[in-house]
Amino acid sequence: MPAASTVSSVPRPRRHRPPAAPLLDYDVVIVGAGSAGLSAALVLGRCLRRVLVCDGGSPRNAPSPGVQSFFTRDGIKPADLLRLGHEQLRPYTTVEVRAVRVINLEAVPTGFQLTLEGESGRTSMCTARKVLLATGVQDVLPAVDGMRELWGKGVLHCPYCHGWEVRDEPLAVFGHSKTVTGLALLVSRWSKDVIVCTDGSTSLTANALRRLRQHGIKVRQEKISQLEGTKSGKLKHIVFENGEKLARTAVFIHPHQQQRSLLAEQLGCRFTKKGGVWVNKNAETTFPGLYAAGDATPGTQQALLAAAKGGQAAICINEQLTREECPK
Repeated sequence: MPAASTVSSVPRPRRHRPPAAPLLDYDVVIVGAGSAGLSAALVLGRCLRRVLVCDGGSPRNAPSPGVQSFFTRDGIKPADLLRLGHEQLRPYTTVEVRAVRVINLEAVPTGFQLTLEGESGRTSMCTARKVLLATGVQDVLPAVDGMRELWGKGVLHCPYCHGWEVRDEPLAVFGHSKTVTGLALLVSRWSKDVIVCTDGSTSLTANALRRLRQHGIKVRQEKISQLEGTKSGKLKHIVFENGEKLARTAVFIHPHQQQRSLLAEQLGCRFTKKGGVWVNKNAETTFPGLYAAGDATPGTQQALLAAAKGGQAAICINEQLTREECPK
């Protein structure tokens, strides 16, 4: 009897391409390995797509003690959530994750060419038919001593993410634009003791002051010297320049944000008035073949919603790739 042939248990990756098109390194390169990027990679891996995930470092929520309101993972540490995301990609052999930054992105006739920089500083090149930006945003905090040190624990950006943990505690809301009024009214859902601190600004309108007063929210307009906190990162006092201390458990703030990556700007993509990367209903930017998902795009910012946007973008990308491979 002839010897039995040996068959590998690991299936070979399926490689797809449109008719008469060259075979590129990847179907999709995902720039960013947070909730949006890993979610997109999972969907595309299940579609047998050849994917590279470029993990450029710690996510925006790294200082936070937990990821809240994430279905089945409420309160999980950010690092543990990402660890699970990486683990669940392992069965999908067409997905590769590398610790690299994309330092250049340019269009080529059949897709994109990317320049990657590894942790050692060495660069390499790869090509892809589509690119998904899941690069997120970074928060630009006010120049107040202690603000950065307490960020994520004593200085908070989202009551939906952190309100439950500081419910019924004495809270503050920092800001001097019209958005501070809405944020303060929202925070008052979690505590009856809320004080708005404008850091010297007197720009709140009479109507805004009336609305705040109507809901029992006080306003302090003195300049702030610093935030005092504990070694664990929790807030103790807001210290004004006159030396007075205001005891608070946490302060909420809507900081200015900017894109963590300049890739969309370099390719001339359209942005919204608030600085988000504009995308259409299929998650595609104004640059053909370039997609974006997660906090880099407009909308409410939460890890769960970023993951959902990443999954949705992946479906749109896979269906577009399929249309290119199966022309009419």
